[in-house]
Amino acid sequence: MSIVVGFIDTPEGNAAVQSAIDEAKLRSTSIVILHSMVGGGHEKGSEYLASAEAIERIEQLLSESGVEYSSHEYVRGKSPAEDIVTAAKVHDAELIVIGIRKRSATGKLLLGSNALDILHDAPVPVLCVKAG
Repeated sequence: MSIVVGFIDTPEGNAAVQSAIDEAKLRSTSIVILHSMVGGGHEKGSEYLASAEAIERIEQLLSESGVEYSSHEYVRGKSPAEDIVTAAKVHDAELIVIGIRKRSATGKLLLGSNALDILHDAPVPVLCVKAG
């Protein structure tokens, strides 16, 4: 069993990683860090570089925490929600941890919500974390 964490380099994403570390220690399990990018013409080269640097920083934090982990960067043309739900199944997750931010009702309607899609489609419980 593992804990899957959807990571993006934001205060919410960092809070999700810290909560996953705490949960992994409580449950004596490992963490799967997942960063999802659509790919193709949707991202710039600088975004890939920034992502790699952020993942490296998170891997250092995880290494220092003593929790067993693996990290994965998906660039498969799928939404982050689809990638996280798939990862939860593939990695035999017992929990998904995601960071959330406050959005207006209009923002949710117009932009969609990865968090909402994960909550609806997740095969396991989802822990939603807000930044400090």
